[in-house]
Amino acid sequence: MTKPSDTTSPTVTADEKPAYQKQSAPADIDPVTPEPSTVHDLAVTLDKAFKANLARMTAGISPAGLAKVYFDWLSHLALSPGKQLELADKSLRKLTRFARYATQSTINHETPPTIEPLPQDRRFSNSAWRSWPYNLYYQYFLLNQQWWHNATTGIDGMSSGSERVVSFITRQMLDHWSPSNIPWLNPEISQATLASGGTNLTRGWQNLVEDLQRIATGRPPVGAEAYRPGENLALTPGKVVYRNHLIELIQYSPTTEQVYAEPVLIMPAWIMKYYILDLEPENSLTRYLVNQGHTVFMISWRNPDTEDRDLGMEAYRKLGPMAALDAISAIVPEQKIHAVGYCLGGTLMSIAAAAMARDGDQRLASLTTLATQVDFSEAGELMLFIGESEVDYLESMMWKQGYLDGYQMAGAFQILRSNDLIWSHMIHAYLLGERQPMNSLMAWNADLTRMPYRMHSEYLRQLFLDNDLASGRYQVDGHPVVINDIRAPMFIVSTLKDHVAPWQSVYKIHLLADTDEVTFLLTSGGHNAGIVSEPGHPHRRYQMRTHREGECYINPDVWQQTTPVSEGSWWPAWQAWLAGYSSDKANPPSMGNAAYPPLCDAPGEYVQMK
Repeated sequence: MTKPSDTTSPTVTADEKPAYQKQSAPADIDPVTPEPSTVHDLAVTLDKAFKANLARMTAGISPAGLAKVYFDWLSHLALSPGKQLELADKSLRKLTRFARYATQSTINHETPPTIEPLPQDRRFSNSAWRSWPYNLYYQYFLLNQQWWHNATTGIDGMSSGSERVVSFITRQMLDHWSPSNIPWLNPEISQATLASGGTNLTRGWQNLVEDLQRIATGRPPVGAEAYRPGENLALTPGKVVYRNHLIELIQYSPTTEQVYAEPVLIMPAWIMKYYILDLEPENSLTRYLVNQGHTVFMISWRNPDTEDRDLGMEAYRKLGPMAALDAISAIVPEQKIHAVGYCLGGTLMSIAAAAMARDGDQRLASLTTLATQVDFSEAGELMLFIGESEVDYLESMMWKQGYLDGYQMAGAFQILRSNDLIWSHMIHAYLLGERQPMNSLMAWNADLTRMPYRMHSEYLRQLFLDNDLASGRYQVDGHPVVINDIRAPMFIVSTLKDHVAPWQSVYKIHLLADTDEVTFLLTSGGHNAGIVSEPGHPHRRYQMRTHREGECYINPDVWQQTTPVSEGSWWPAWQAWLAGYSSDKANPPSMGNAAYPPLCDAPGEYVQMK
């Protein structure tokens, strides 16, 4: 799809020019000899081109980074004869346990397993795994997996970072050879093959060919075509009232006679399409807020391409939250604004709020973040992919095309939950021949986005790698910004099973914020499903507590143990909190105004861009 004609490209000022631009060569170099700068540029180009092509074969994982951590592990293990002796002892004990179990289970089929899978490991939950000889396969695998965990952890002198990477990568390699992934060792596959005469494998082959064709042609997964924004997704009525090069700002139509005076601005992460918060009518957070009497504005990010390679974090701040706040202030004048940010959108909104507080801009009535980190020192297993070697490797991968492709980014997130998102899918789709039914959340997840080279590099280095925001080094307009400056009340939502923003990491907001109160809410579910948790959704629960100025800090473990559990969706609790920080209701504002006239109907044009 072509860009709308009324978009404007941002200017990149001199102090924002990217560090990778070429330097001018001195004029007094002998013209016969290649200029040093030219040689250097050729060397840099060759290195980046080599790494970019190599990255496509290694799924974006740096071989140099892996070699470094495995050398760290092997060298420290070689210098730990006590650890070696312990591992030898554990190996002998596990072999003895396995031999005893194998003998007893042959005689008595009711023999209990000698080792149980971890609670989150559902690969061997089918009762067929309890029958001989399949019980031996999975029991031996689990004992072997446990031994390797012991072998890659608890080694004297080894850094915790290297330990986590080695343990994680080793677990990924072991999972690859799990008996659940090998057709003749998996009883579910064997039984299905015998029962169907092999038609499951035929269907699986057809599924594989179809999926490969779709990947090669850039088409979405099977079934995703049935879900389209504006047709059966993102249906909350509204108008696009502002557009620039990076965002469209949607104002939603009121459904109540009167609305709270303070509008709500929602900013999703730029790595996702906004309509995760406006999926189907029954699970739309946007529609829920509108129906409760809030005037809601939503930022819809444009999907960048090669020409946007030089757009950085500052461009995203100015053209994103700041431009949106200016438009809302003109449409709903003299009213403060409830700011909401989701994932990295919450991080950027926090940066914007800190800069506003520093500069005396008091337009925010409150700040809500959803599954958002502002301190990245313990950002979970995602940090395994964020080191100097890995970041340099990713920069080389982005250098050629000018952006990080959505498929490349999605691959990293899938590896974090490989058993659920990779191996389980392959078993069911290609070996059992069963397609998992598509739903709206899965279709949204397949609607991939890109990230510009410069912006992705800056946030990886400044936020993840150097943790500048939590350390007071992150700069806006040449001066540092700190979360400590924000005085607006905060509502922080985190999810219990979040692999992207672990809740203990999100909880660190208590160590950085200095506002009068911080309300922290922990809800069941994961990074996306926990947020899309509408009233009536089964098996949902949450914990919520407010920390007020002057109260002592509570560490996350104690907080979780002592905070009461409430059943149901967290949405009503948050809406009540928003209402508590809002003025009396008034007549709804106009849809846009003379300065910001409606441009088109929601969901707008940017959300349709591929």
